[in-house]
Amino acid sequence: MRKNPLGTQVPPSQSLRKRFSALQNLPRFFRLVWATSPSLTLGNILFRLLKAGIPLAMLYIGKEIIDEIIRLAGTGGAQRYLWTLVAAELGLTIVSDLLNRCIGLFDSLLGDLVANKTSVDLVHHAAQLDLYQFENPVFYDKLERARRQTTSRTVLLSQVLSQMQDILSLGLLGAGLVAFNPWLILILVVAVIPSFLGETHFNERTYSLTRSWTPERRELDYLRYIGASAETAKEVKVFGLENYLTDRFKTISDKYYLENRKIAIGRAGWGYLLAALGTLAYYGAYVFVLMQTLAGLITVGTMTFLSGSFQRMHGMLQGIMGRFSSIAESALYLQDLFDFFEIQPTIRANTAGAKVPRPIRRGITFENVSFRYPDTEVWAVRNLSFTLQPNEKLALVGENGAGKTTLVKLLARLYEPTEGRILLDGLPLEAYSLAELRASIGIIFQDYIRYEMSVADNIAVGDIERRDDEVLIAESAQKSLAHEVVERLPARYQQVLGKRFQNGQELSGGQWQKVALARAYMRDAQLVVLDEPTSALDARAEHEVFQRFSRLIEGKMAVLISHRFSTVRMADRILFLENGQRLEYGSHEELLVLNGKYAELFQLQAKGYL
Repeated sequence: MRKNPLGTQVPPSQSLRKRFSALQNLPRFFRLVWATSPSLTLGNILFRLLKAGIPLAMLYIGKEIIDEIIRLAGTGGAQRYLWTLVAAELGLTIVSDLLNRCIGLFDSLLGDLVANKTSVDLVHHAAQLDLYQFENPVFYDKLERARRQTTSRTVLLSQVLSQMQDILSLGLLGAGLVAFNPWLILILVVAVIPSFLGETHFNERTYSLTRSWTPERRELDYLRYIGASAETAKEVKVFGLENYLTDRFKTISDKYYLENRKIAIGRAGWGYLLAALGTLAYYGAYVFVLMQTLAGLITVGTMTFLSGSFQRMHGMLQGIMGRFSSIAESALYLQDLFDFFEIQPTIRANTAGAKVPRPIRRGITFENVSFRYPDTEVWAVRNLSFTLQPNEKLALVGENGAGKTTLVKLLARLYEPTEGRILLDGLPLEAYSLAELRASIGIIFQDYIRYEMSVADNIAVGDIERRDDEVLIAESAQKSLAHEVVERLPARYQQVLGKRFQNGQELSGGQWQKVALARAYMRDAQLVVLDEPTSALDARAEHEVFQRFSRLIEGKMAVLISHRFSTVRMADRILFLENGQRLEYGSHEELLVLNGKYAELFQLQAKGYL
């Protein structure tokens, strides 16, 4: 396997056999199209069937008109048949234009619906996949290739239907051509095959290049984003990153350009030579028809019919061959979309599982739980055992990378333990309905998402099923202190946050955190988890938030992750983690008496306030 200039492995060029094999994706694609809109699909096909017969009819009427004019010029007579033919040609022209517009309309509507459905299906499927898969760059390449197909593959629909239409027209024209002289068909095929093979070869190379450069194109998109976005503008300016970013972008994009230029130059050069060969064959057939006309073997009208049929068939056959190559290429890309849909999660949504008991009576127990990420040898959590009792507040303490957030993700079944098990009221977590389990847990992560939507939507994500409950949203905002922030916004709860969209309003870090905290108050959760919930708040706001939060978690279980010992002290028990393992466990007072790592860090932090 060769490598591109950046060292990324490039798959070998796709063989013609593989391109034919890729056409097997088309039935699945058309099942998707049919499921999207049977009426639009059927209507589109019917319009194209009607349109397919028009070229032959137009050419035949044209032949009859010419022969009739020559007859009338030589012998005279009634002109009714001539004007009937002219009227028929006019009618066909009008119908042809109407069919073209109907086909274009149905292509557009159906293409949009297919793109929308594919995007919806992709989002739904991605939501079912495991969290660790999103943390894998190989998976991201697959996701990126699939995402590109949701919009670009809508052209494939029109291409395949056009191919069917042209093949039918070609068959009808071919039947007419064979009736006069079968040798013209052979000349026609010879004229087109070289050009087809050339296009197929260069499409293979283009697909191979595009696929192998997926990681680099993702990096280009990322560099384009961080080089020109509101989120990164401050650091780009302060650290003077513009030259570094533009130089890196230019280096990668120039190398891609050079690779693509080789293919483009080869396609243009060979394409011209092969097309010229086809043109010579076409004019050879044209000369043959003229000679037969001069010899009196065929009429002038028949000559016009044959030359017109040959010209149209030559253009159609070129289009069919070229479109076939494009369809085969699109089908190869379409495989990327279907491959993504074939990826399955290891954590299955147990829809038939047990309901989470309300209230939880025996708590949540970790029994010798260990976890490590796929394809790694380092344990993120190792041999962890403890029980979170009902109504208990547990604080997780430890240095960065100690496994605190990983533990929370295991608790919510975002990860599955590599070893050991997690029990809820004596049953393993996998015995419960996954939706039920997650609905019972309210988590606000430290790296919460700042949705560039309205304030109301930002809060409602805590329980999206109740997004229309304006009273609950307002109450949640008051409990998290976000209401004071909202009152100063022009559109209050309907104010769009962030600067991505028009009239958006940006918030400070502390203000965003209050909005995010309101999400915890939206959900009637039995277990509330806050991961560094007040890191962006000042001391006064932090104190008030926790006064309110302590009332929120009355009668519930809570897990707090914090580096601030003022927060940790409110917990009933504290679990100190180091390298994913349980180092110390007990109440604040018990750990101080133990005089271990927790006591050392507590005293260091306390000195900072003296």
